[in-house]
Amino acid sequence: MPPFAFSESKQFVGTDRVGLYANVGWSAYARDPDSLLRAVEQSSYVVSARNSSGTLVGLARAISDDVSICYLQDILVSSDQQRSGIGRALVERVLERYVRVRQKVLLTDDGPGQRAFSESIGFIEGHDFGPTPLRALVQIGS
Repeated sequence: MPPFAFSESKQFVGTDRVGLYANVGWSAYARDPDSLLRAVEQSSYVVSARNSSGTLVGLARAISDDVSICYLQDILVSSDQQRSGIGRALVERVLERYVRVRQKVLLTDDGPGQRAFSESIGFIEGHDFGPTPLRALVQIGS
């Protein structure tokens, strides 16, 4: 993996953050920069990655009560840096921060790449959980 600087700050240049979300195709976030700014600032924990020229190339954020639940909300890596280890490094930092939290939850798109990545970082689908399967339910507004 090329050298990247990781930071645990919620402060970003607005165009950096919006540009990263747009780059990975998350247009619902990119269309509303003010809401995106609030979402990131109100997250419990945010870790980012910048390349050697200072460009934001990755971000992960979590919402947590620091005891029983940690919801890994976003894991983004710019399209030209995917499969370079940045996503894994971001998630490792989040999981280290919440090592004592009982449940870590991740929702993702239903693509084979997302499932493979999620499983490679230790997440499993609820129905595959053992010894007793789990049911994961979600309600998402428009």
